[in-house]
Amino acid sequence: MASSLSARLKFLSICRPFITEGVCHGGHAKLVPTVTQERCFNIRHINRPAPDDRKFNYKFQVYYPKDGKYTIKHLDMESTCGRNPITGRKIVGTAGKGMDPKYRWVDFNRCGPSDGTVKEEQVIEVQYDPNRGPFIALVGSRAHLRYILATTTMDLGSIIRSHSVIPEIPLQGKPGDSHPIGALALGSEVCHVERFPGEGAEYLLAAGVSGVVKRKLEDGKMVLQLPSKHEIAIDPYCNAVCGQVSNLENSKIHIGSATRLRWLRYYPRSGLWQRKDGYCGKKMRALPPVKHFVKDRVKPYIVELKCDTEGSRSPIVPICDRVT
Repeated sequence: MASSLSARLKFLSICRPFITEGVCHGGHAKLVPTVTQERCFNIRHINRPAPDDRKFNYKFQVYYPKDGKYTIKHLDMESTCGRNPITGRKIVGTAGKGMDPKYRWVDFNRCGPSDGTVKEEQVIEVQYDPNRGPFIALVGSRAHLRYILATTTMDLGSIIRSHSVIPEIPLQGKPGDSHPIGALALGSEVCHVERFPGEGAEYLLAAGVSGVVKRKLEDGKMVLQLPSKHEIAIDPYCNAVCGQVSNLENSKIHIGSATRLRWLRYYPRSGLWQRKDGYCGKKMRALPPVKHFVKDRVKPYIVELKCDTEGSRSPIVPICDRVT
């Protein structure tokens, strides 16, 4: 019976009765049958991916140079149609084939030289990027060329500067120039903001967005207000670009037809009726407290366990039934 029950459930087995420490009223030891849990290798919901994780890009895959060196050449890219590039399972249901343009490698690091000098670059061209909302600018300094996100004030022949020093008196930055956020005066309009110093911008990268430097905390961190009115506290040496991201009219572009949506890799939803929840309605809620970021410097300790004698012989493939 125990073997048949274990075969049916695949993860349960009945053990022999064991003697407990307590004694019954009759003076005899009490026998208690127990159920223990075995390891199950046929589990299905493991490493369940989500559409918003950064492990994979479920819309397209870029083929970068093998040597890893930055280049301004347009790179080849392939649409993944919303599937996991490893397992091939559908993750994002509204992502399709669409167009296959070339990829422009944008440099999100606008930090200045570490020796305190100012880095000057000239804008060579401001162009449209089919893979993102804002415009991109081709800038050059001596023999080095790169793509960066353009601000509303960048034009052909403009000179942009990158700083890395925090002065004693906060300054009003020139639009298009980059400074540590601790060097800017309160109320400054910024975009292209880093989360941790030197790791590249992660905030305020969409077309037409900008944030405001609100105040300085006692521990030296600067509070930045996002367009959603949420506030984050970041290190004063996090780099930020003064001004506003280009292409203000991006959200007002009229699509016009469903065919163009397919060309832009947007496919229709499943059409399954779902009851509306709190996400669909607008509710008045208090803003959350200021969000602080702490970088974990301790590397995770990973233990890899292998078992060649138990479990399923077929490989374990994570599945996900999530369709957006």
